[in-house]
This record gives sequence, C-alpha cells and structure tokens, in this order.
Amino acid sequence: MIGLAAIQDARNHIARRILSTPLVGSPTLSDICGVTVGLKLEHRQTTGSFKLRGATNAILKLTNAERERGVVAASTGNHGRALSHAARTVGSRATICMSQLVPENKVAEVRRLGAEVRIIGSSQDEAQKEVERLADEDGLVMLPPFDHPNIVAGQGTIGLEIVEAMPDVATVLVPLSGGGLAAGIAAAVKGIRPHTRVIGLTMARGAAMKASLDAGRPVQVEEFPSLADSLGGGIGLNNKVTFAMCRALLDDVVLLSEEEIAAGIRHAYEHEREILEGAGAVGIAALIANKIPRLMGPVVLVLSGRNIDMKLHCRVVNRESNPLGQEM
Repeated sequence: MIGLAAIQDARNHIARRILSTPLVGSPTLSDICGVTVGLKLEHRQTTGSFKLRGATNAILKLTNAERERGVVAASTGNHGRALSHAARTVGSRATICMSQLVPENKVAEVRRLGAEVRIIGSSQDEAQKEVERLADEDGLVMLPPFDHPNIVAGQGTIGLEIVEAMPDVATVLVPLSGGGLAAGIAAAVKGIRPHTRVIGLTMARGAAMKASLDAGRPVQVEEFPSLADSLGGGIGLNNKVTFAMCRALLDDVVLLSEEEIAAGIRHAYEHEREILEGAGAVGIAALIANKIPRLMGPVVLVLSGRNIDMKLHCRVVNRESNPLGQEM
C-alpha cells in the first residue's frame, strides 16, 4: 500500500516539473446533480494527461546508471507520451511498446518526443511481453504505466491538490484502468479525509480491473476498441500494487457504455468548453447518465486527458452513430 508519506515525497520531487492543475466549478453539472461539482482539469497537464506525474516521479527516482541504460514500458498512449517526455528531460532514452489498438495520433506524439516505438500485437498484454524481453535481453529499466509504487505515488499528488482546493469533498470520481490513478488518488484523499467516497469509472467492455475485483484476483480480459481507449489493457496477472489498493480503497466501480462516454465528450465540449478524450470524460458521463448511486456532494471529477484524435472528436460531437467506425 502506498501511503500519504510516499505521495507527499513524490510531490516534493515533481513540483517543478509538472503543473498543479486548476479545480474549477461546473454550474451546469451542479444544476443537473443538485450538488456542487468541481472539475480537476488534469487534461491540461503538460503532455495532455495525468500520466506525467507518475512518469516524472519514477524517472527522478532512478539512479544515474539506470537512466543511462534507458527505460521501457507498455502503453495505451498517454503513459508512453509522459515517459518519453520525462526521460528526455533527464537525458535518458525511452522505448515504448504499444498494441495495434493505440490510436495513431498517440503513437505519432510518442515518436515526436524522441522515443523508440514498437507496435506489438493487438493487446497491451502482448506489448508487455516485448517490454519484458527488452528488459531481460537489453537491460532496459521497466517503468510500467500503473503497477509501480513510484508511479502510483506520483498520480496520488492529484489527490493532495483536490483536498487542498475542496477540503469538504465528499465524492471523487476517477477514471479506472490499471488502477494507478485511482489507487494513488484514493490513498491521498482517504489519507486526509477517510470518509470521502472514491469511485472508479470505466468502459463496459474489457474492463480489466472491474473483472479482477469481481473475481477476487487479477484476471485477463479481451480488449475491444473503445472511445475510452486509454482505459483498455490488462492489469497484469502478477499485479503487485494497484489491485490490492483498488480492492481496499475504492468504494465502487461504475461501468459506462460507449454511448454514455460519447455523451460525456459532447457535454464537455458543448457546456464546459473542454476537449476531452473518452477516458477523461467518464466522470461527466457518469453524472449526466445518473450512474452514481447515493451521490453525495461536493463532488470532484478528474478530467484525466485530452489526447483524442480530433477527427474522432468531431464525429462524436456531430453525433455520428458509430464514431469509431467499428462494432462496439
């Protein structure tokens, strides 16, 4: 379990290298829900998502010798982008392994930041096998997207900022994939306000953490195309950190359909004037679909990322019936 001390330590390490993002009120969502709703604008982070916090903390905790060897990770896009950025700032090199499901705009951005990109298979689990091979054969240092104490501690710094900005927060809605963001935020928030509810939000199909929590152990799931592509991928059958933390700290997990996620993206654009990727819009989606049982306010939504392909965003905003162009 990662506690407050590790998260506060991470904050000290990364403070000059990341943005402390704003938390702003949403009059529209507050009216819809009948409680105060705040938006944590983490999609405005330097690399377009919260991932920069964990990646920066993990890179800064490496020894000089480890940085010289270079780092490697599997990613659905945003971790790869963040790790590439963080590695470049300390003179290290990054190799990012991604599956064929990762959108091309995210792949291109990782390459732009100077990382070596390897496209492997059709799932994050397949990409992870290449990561392990490179670590074993080439000596690269693995920095996974979520299941690592320094990654979790870095993401947890968002929780510290939430409680400072809204000390009476009663409910925090967090996108949930491998659990690094949800575990870190829950540890920080509940470390200060134990009775605040932290709820994980994810897509209905291929939700690995939800399936694992239901099974009582990490399980593998099939991956599907989704508007919330950043929430795809497994949690690792040998998960060491995030499964146990999510099981202990999350009060609930809510599943959202592709139609509900699309509605969240549209609401963000039309009413909040924010461009969000699907994973970043799940909090809005859950509120406007009335999916949160026994909602208590004040509520904070973590808007986790903005790195959506803009052609896809236009299709969603224009209410095309099948914006991904695939069966969903």
